[in-house]
Amino acid sequence: MPHDLPKAYDPTAIEDKWAEYWVRENLFTQPTPAEASSKPAEGYSLDGRSPFTILLPPPNVTGRLHMGHMLNQTEMDILTRWHRMKGDPTLWLPGTDHAGIATQMMVERQVTAEGTSRQALGREKFLERVWCWRKQYGGAILEQMKRLGASVDWQREYFTMDANLSVAVREAFTRLYEQGLIYRGAYVVNWCPGCQTAVSDLEVIHEEVLGSLWEIRYPVVGSEDEFLTIATTRPETLLGDVAVAIHPEDERYLHLHGKKLLLPLMNREIPIILDDWVSRDFGTGAVKVTPAHDPNDFALGQRHNLPSISVMDDTAHINENGGPYAGLSRFQARKQVLADLEELGLLGKIHDHKLSIGRCERSKDIIEPRLSTQWFVAVNKQPTAGTCSHGSHTMAEVAVAAVTANAEGEKPIRFTPSMYEKTYLNWMANIYDWCISRQLWWGHRIPAWHCAVCHQITVPRPGDAANPSVDPSACAHCNSSEIAQETDVLDTWFSSALLPVSVFGWPFLENEGKPTADFDAFFPTSLLVTGFDILFFWVERMIMMCSWFALDVPKADGTRRELKDAVPFKEVYIHALVRDANREKMSKTKGNVIDPIEIVKQYGTDAVRFTLASMASPGTDIAFNVARTEGYRAFANKIWNAARFIFMNLDRAKETGIVIDSKHFGVAPKLTKESPLEARWIAAELYKTSAEVHLCLEDYRFDQAASTIYQFFWNFFCDWYLEIVKLRLDFSETADRAATEASLTTLVQVFEVALRLLSPLMPFITEEIWHALYDGNPPVKSIALTQYPEKFKANWNLNATTPMRLMQEMIIGIRAYRKDAGVPEKEEVPVLVVPGSKHARSFRDDLLAQNKQVILKLSKTSELTEAGVDNPERTKFNWRSIGWADIAVVYDKQIDVAAERERLTKEVARLEKAITNSERQLTNQAFLEKAPPSVVEGLKKQEAENRQLLEKAKAALDTLPPDAA
Repeated sequence: MPHDLPKAYDPTAIEDKWAEYWVRENLFTQPTPAEASSKPAEGYSLDGRSPFTILLPPPNVTGRLHMGHMLNQTEMDILTRWHRMKGDPTLWLPGTDHAGIATQMMVERQVTAEGTSRQALGREKFLERVWCWRKQYGGAILEQMKRLGASVDWQREYFTMDANLSVAVREAFTRLYEQGLIYRGAYVVNWCPGCQTAVSDLEVIHEEVLGSLWEIRYPVVGSEDEFLTIATTRPETLLGDVAVAIHPEDERYLHLHGKKLLLPLMNREIPIILDDWVSRDFGTGAVKVTPAHDPNDFALGQRHNLPSISVMDDTAHINENGGPYAGLSRFQARKQVLADLEELGLLGKIHDHKLSIGRCERSKDIIEPRLSTQWFVAVNKQPTAGTCSHGSHTMAEVAVAAVTANAEGEKPIRFTPSMYEKTYLNWMANIYDWCISRQLWWGHRIPAWHCAVCHQITVPRPGDAANPSVDPSACAHCNSSEIAQETDVLDTWFSSALLPVSVFGWPFLENEGKPTADFDAFFPTSLLVTGFDILFFWVERMIMMCSWFALDVPKADGTRRELKDAVPFKEVYIHALVRDANREKMSKTKGNVIDPIEIVKQYGTDAVRFTLASMASPGTDIAFNVARTEGYRAFANKIWNAARFIFMNLDRAKETGIVIDSKHFGVAPKLTKESPLEARWIAAELYKTSAEVHLCLEDYRFDQAASTIYQFFWNFFCDWYLEIVKLRLDFSETADRAATEASLTTLVQVFEVALRLLSPLMPFITEEIWHALYDGNPPVKSIALTQYPEKFKANWNLNATTPMRLMQEMIIGIRAYRKDAGVPEKEEVPVLVVPGSKHARSFRDDLLAQNKQVILKLSKTSELTEAGVDNPERTKFNWRSIGWADIAVVYDKQIDVAAERERLTKEVARLEKAITNSERQLTNQAFLEKAPPSVVEGLKKQEAENRQLLEKAKAALDTLPPDAA
């Protein structure tokens, strides 16, 4: 058959084919404005439509797809395909992040396994190995994305270490340095001994453990038998103590003001200092001060001009400042220090104490607060030099203004769910300087040179397009040639924070500093879809960095750019966390990690995508259940079988001389009031479904969009419409050929539109069926390039919804009655009907006359007869209400009076409960003031209907004969 599909739906047989086809044909490439004009920003038009631009949160080059990625990419792909099909110029940019720490650790493991080390290889040779590793293994996650059908523009794929992006990183660093916003200084940072680098607060995983609080007695200088007892959770840092602090008003220690202590084990005199920060209620009220190993102590030291003594090296072993403990690991030193203190009689009480331990996200090593010289971005400081158009604002203030309503009530950036805006602003209110240096070799090396003669720093300006990275040959301050580049690299998030501007050509060196056409066309991006876990890591830093630099970029017409035009994206959608079926967070330790690739292999990509979409509600975590995926695999199979039925009838029609021209497939059915009821009804439902899906996707209600489409296909189209159409399609010689052709045409038209409606959520099966529908000769290369069904409105709701609902109620009611009465499934029986209202009686002429055969066939009824309301014969039958009418199945089997009495009793109880609930709501003034009028009217209507049904159920109960003795 020309429109042949395999009998069984096998996703593995079609998904690889279409995934490869989409990439090979470059179907999702958005033409660049630069290709349309040799003069960027001139002669280019987006046809008056605003583009939909979205940036893929770049996965680590070391990454493999996990469920969080799959959810994130499914939601982005749904939105991207939807916008593309709406006709919006659509650009989804893919790329990967160089992932400094993770990648360096990966390659270091390789060279260690070979019996060498990165130190032995040297920086240059080691970086060569990293680039080789990246070329061989670094694109695995993008290959997985291709296999899963992500509709990104693969022609624009980027890597955060690409030359053009490296230029942007260097320019950003240089500008901020010139503006006085990047500086180098010694501060206490989170130090990972395993990675041997500083890490940010958000790269530290905290866990609560039961530890100890040790009391240690410090001798008071000048007194033989007096001690000041302190309490600490880290006795090994005692070696670096420079003071002990007490509260100035603590009456216990007033007599010690101005005195000194003898530091145990080190025999070094240290002062007693007074500071309001000290809590009199914690421990003994006296705290040791170790500025080099605690951020609070560092602040104390700064206030009191105390020295800082670092007693640990990069690997968290005690260094030469630790005296006799040098060479011991921090935990070995702890044991030895405690033993020595006990031997000297200086160890006091030991208390159980709950404390939070920080571990490195990568190495899982315990973090060591450590004084280290690092590079920082001053986010709360006004620029002191350089050129920028931000006036007296700080970077943090610009980032706050980006999400705050202006005088007109407009917000440059909108958060969904909105609660994350408050989280963001709370973070920004407490933001401190950003440590941007990392003690790694892999990454963007900091473009600063240290002079061995004058000890000044040189940060050269980037060059031109031909030679953007001009390294200095001499010190800019003393002209000495004895200069060396900084060995540290920049935090990975520094380069990632620039992506919304750098991917579009900023700082435009190749365009003589003028904005590129790409930048003018696609910046700001439309939307960022990401997880809560990188809201501060990445989202906040993109808003801060991109807005700061983009404000200096003039608009295409040369005018000054306002903040709303400088933000990196206009909306941020924070998606949920994917948990296991028991709502537990997935972790390798728990053994509950679900590999999306394995689930895809078993059920297909479409089923997994639909599962995630169906559970993706803003602000609600997803409890991923494989059973749901199995159900949506069955949903795909249902659509497949519907397609096979349609194709079979298209081929049968062709054999009998009826040809449905494919040019009519993608248009709205031409229906009139005389068209069959089911045709008018399914067209109305398709339009309503389309309108609802648009609203859902606009509000990121992927769950409601999926549910609406599922209901249309499974319930409306397959369970009702197809079953009725089967009765209309008659290819016999005596059949009404015009009626058959009209029914088949409408069926194909509705199905084709419905495929497009489903396509963004289930792209593979819809692509396969759509191509088959057009017999391999479709009007465009992909269903993804067709129009999304939103304009199919005209003449689609020709007073069909109510009649169809009443007919469905009758068929469902008869089916239920047959089952309760024990009628054999294949046996046809007569049914009596008494319309229950004036509306229903006037309706019966149209319903029963035009659709009687449909009702008979679908309810397995041999004859449908109207019985008069006052007909005395009514008492002979057990009548049942279907809302708008009463029905009775004429069947000789003896009625189970007891069972029927039990059923009616339960029905009476259910209706009475429903009426009570409605009365409670309708008499609640607070509810009536807040509820939409449509909801209130619906409740009133439902209550009235329930009262009618209650009366009928009670009457039926009264007419039952007494139970047999």
